[in-house]
Order: sequence, then structure tokens, then C-alpha cells
Amino acid sequence: MNDANEVPVDCRIETSRLIPYSPAQIFAAFRDPAILARWWGPNGFTNTFHEFDFQPGGHWRFIMHGPNGADYLNESRFLEIVAPTRIVFDHQSAPHFQSTLTFAPAEKGCHLHWRMAFDDAQTCANVRSFAGDGLEQNLDRLTATLDETAR
Repeated sequence: MNDANEVPVDCRIETSRLIPYSPAQIFAAFRDPAILARWWGPNGFTNTFHEFDFQPGGHWRFIMHGPNGADYLNESRFLEIVAPTRIVFDHQSAPHFQSTLTFAPAEKGCHLHWRMAFDDAQTCANVRSFAGDGLEQNLDRLTATLDETAR
């Protein structure tokens, strides 16, 4: 996939938020699979991680357990990891997309930007119907987990 900046707007889902923690603390919440499993996914979801090799080229394989009892297999490969400012991974299971998370210092914490770049507009539109709220819930859960673990 091309650089996410080159992906047309109708093939991207993006969100940004100021989180009251440092980039290093947020990066650590992603790097540690025990902490990541606590906040990853929308409200009501839990996770079982089977593989988490947090390095460029490393694989991340897990199951998201939905509140409705459905299981969702996810397989990704880490493409770029720059502590504590950037994580890029390729979500290889359907639907395919590339996620780029950036963490920039801000006066009252960290400005987190999350971009999901899809191969085509139709796939993006299908995912957007549920993932927009899901990304916001994901960031709510991240903040709540940091409230419990980072202070």
C-alpha cells in the first residue's frame, strides 16, 4: 500500500485526540500485550492474543470476542515501529487495511492521530459504518486503561 498520505480521502478512516498522557506512556500501552488486550477494540469486546511480536516484520495474531458472542480473527504484521512516536501495521485478514498511529507531544499530554487506509472506497465505506464509533470507543478505553495503570 502507498504512503497513507497518498490514499484518497474516501479510502481512509481517521481520528485524532488529545490524551492526557505522554507519547511514551501511550506507546507503552500498545507495546505491552497484557495492557493492549485490555483496551483494544470497541466497548464490550475482549481479546485473546496468540502472537504479538512487536518489531518491524513481526506478527500480531489475536481473536476479538464480541459482546454478541461472535469471534473475529485478526492477523496483522508490524511494518514500522518508532518509539515513542509511530506505529504502522498491515491488517492482513479481511478487510485489508494499513493502520498508522502517531503520537506527538502536546502541552497537556499527547496528540494521537490514527489513520486506517483501505485498498478501495467501497471497503472503506463498509467499515466506516461501524469503525468510526469503534475507533472513538477504542481511544476511550485506552484512556481509561491508562487512568488505571499509568498514574
